[in-house]
Amino acid sequence: MANEATPKILCVGALTMDTIFRLDRLPPGPGKYIPLEAVEIAAGMASSAAASIARLGGSVSLFASTGDDEIGRRAVAELTAEGVDCSHVRKVADARSAFSSIFVDAAGERVIVPYYDAGLLSAPSEIPPVIEGTFDVVMTDVRWPLAAAKVLKASREAEVHGILDADTASLETLEMLLPLASHIVASEPAAERVTGESDPEKATVALAALYGRDGAFVSVTAGDKGSFWYDELEGEVRHMPAFEVDVVDTLAAGDVFHGTFAWALSRNYPIYQAMRFASAAAAIKCSRFGGRSGAPTKAELDAFLT
Repeated sequence: MANEATPKILCVGALTMDTIFRLDRLPPGPGKYIPLEAVEIAAGMASSAAASIARLGGSVSLFASTGDDEIGRRAVAELTAEGVDCSHVRKVADARSAFSSIFVDAAGERVIVPYYDAGLLSAPSEIPPVIEGTFDVVMTDVRWPLAAAKVLKASREAEVHGILDADTASLETLEMLLPLASHIVASEPAAERVTGESDPEKATVALAALYGRDGAFVSVTAGDKGSFWYDELEGEVRHMPAFEVDVVDTLAAGDVFHGTFAWALSRNYPIYQAMRFASAAAAIKCSRFGGRSGAPTKAELDAFLT
């Protein structure tokens, strides 16, 4: 493990430049719609988690891909300014950096239209050194599966915590990555895709039966229904209710949850406390417009939980 005084986290996966439009209601069809507000922000699952960790005061590095273009340079510069170490970000020649257009309505629901150049998803020739003394925790998403698989395997060999943000993806991708993680935090749709269970509590049990046999931590996040995890010692599911807030924007709430969970895990917090901190951070984010820009600082998180 890395130095306990300065735990370090590696996030692996998506990096996009998002343009987010806030509307009274989502567009019902063709036409021109004038937003109430708009922001442009460097995001993506792993990148938003990394920025959330940095905002909490954590030491975090990002392993992601961009094109060798202005969008990629802007995204890296923005995350670097947030405190994320982007020295491991890979530039892919002849590829376009990823970008998204996102529409958010008054209830916080959204429509996301992303573009990922296939070249960004190619297998990495090398990965950051995941060995004893480099990282305490790695956090991977499903958007760059070939990199996630390599890093999770290296994490297991190094006995480093390896988290998988198991969000919606192909069944093939999920079944490749799930067995490699020491900590699975699955979205409700992804858990249903793998287990066939629509109830998040039942899906947690089924997911634990499939992938918790080697002692892996298994959990399912279910939005306003809260989060669930399987307590292997007690042989039952635990539940963390969602915190009640006035929802403005749910975009990146899951990424903030995962980043905060990784941050708490790197500090050896008990699982209940890690899940509580992650749930609170996601709730705070949902009360703010702007995707991952709504992630809280440590002081804001402490104040919310006081």
